[in-house]
Amino acid sequence: MTDSSRPAGVFSPVVTPFGADYAPDTDRLIRHCRWLVAQDVGLAVFGTNSEANSLSVDEKKWMLDALLDAGIPPSRLMPGTGACALPDAIDLTRHAVAAGCAGVLMLPPFYYKGVSDDGLFRAFAQVIEGVGDAQLRIYLYHIPAVSQVPLSHALIDRLLTAYPGVVAGIKDSSGDLDHVQALVDRFGARGFDVFAGTEAILLETMRAGGAGCITATGNVNPAPIVALYRHWQDADAEARQAGLNRTRAAFQQFPLIAAMKEAIAVQSADHAWRNVRPPLTELAQPQRVALMQALDGLGFVMPDAHLLAA
Repeated sequence: MTDSSRPAGVFSPVVTPFGADYAPDTDRLIRHCRWLVAQDVGLAVFGTNSEANSLSVDEKKWMLDALLDAGIPPSRLMPGTGACALPDAIDLTRHAVAAGCAGVLMLPPFYYKGVSDDGLFRAFAQVIEGVGDAQLRIYLYHIPAVSQVPLSHALIDRLLTAYPGVVAGIKDSSGDLDHVQALVDRFGARGFDVFAGTEAILLETMRAGGAGCITATGNVNPAPIVALYRHWQDADAEARQAGLNRTRAAFQQFPLIAAMKEAIAVQSADHAWRNVRPPLTELAQPQRVALMQALDGLGFVMPDAHLLAA
């Protein structure tokens, strides 16, 4: 990523470590974030793969403060601040902006389905007006397969017209390259940056004029993803993309959050990394074996993974 006023590159929705009591473990979180930053990965803490919707607003605020107190640069942070309750979204977004974060990644209110663009516009507008800070930069989070609340082009156009500069971009987790291209073509010239929601389409996203990707497996495979972002115009870009896809496919055979935590636990020799917060569960033993066999077959390693251990 870059430290400019328009973040670009590779971000990861940082997995949240938990103790045996399911309390967030900030020591391990700090270690993991430092490891990611050292590999030039931005930190989309409190994203889907952070188990964000299993965390309270207060937990997110003090976890963010802990990262900042540990010296994590706010310019590297794009915390997820979307929530179903407007006061929660405003509170967490205001906290992130006051901390100097590069931007915030914002889900729409997602509990009610079939809501109108008018309703979604009002929700985003209320957050923007409630925060009331010109430094706010919102990156919309389009993940219709999970949220079941898609963000239409008409809605994006309306938000950009009403709040130019504040609505800064989108994480498009539709997985649809045509949609990525359409977003870039329609809104890119207005300063609206498009990030793919997976490295599996990073090369094509860059070719389309996108800004990078915000991807779960940035947690465990950061260096090769960053290398493709940096070298997407090189002759070996297709081979790099194919390698990323093989690693991604190995993880996606299993529940992704638990699989990434399993890999970190094994690579760091710190089994506390396996913990997930209910309602999620850790991988079963046969799944653990199958995952490790798949990764070993790819020669997968996490360099300096010992730094992630408590």
